[in-house]
Amino acid sequence: MIKVLLVLHVFVTIALIGVVLIQRSEGGGLGLGGGQGMGSFMTGRGTANLLTRTTAVLGTLFFVLSLSLAMLYKGSAANNAAAILNAPAQGTPAVPAPAAPTPAPLPSTLPQTPADALPAPSAPAPGSAQ
Repeated sequence: MIKVLLVLHVFVTIALIGVVLIQRSEGGGLGLGGGQGMGSFMTGRGTANLLTRTTAVLGTLFFVLSLSLAMLYKGSAANNAAAILNAPAQGTPAVPAPAAPTPAPLPSTLPQTPADALPAPSAPAPGSAQ
């Protein structure tokens, strides 16, 4: 049932994109919806009405199919392939992740002297520019 609705949803989506691109917008669009775009089959106004109604019908179908698929997927979230991030399937033992190795301590290159044994910083000489 879900696969049939998905295929229908894809077809409705492609048709909706095509109908929207055919329509003539204020900027011109593809320009196929007005003037001689449809030949002498329909007038400019008849073509615009047909495309507007077709867009409304396809938009409604898209909305209804989207809601239907969302409701169907909500009810079967544990049994579908889209639930990859859920808990592992029943009957499959959970494999723990391997423990990360602890890095060996790096040898210190600085001398280990107490703070009292360090020389005091020297004061700048008077009159020298810093």
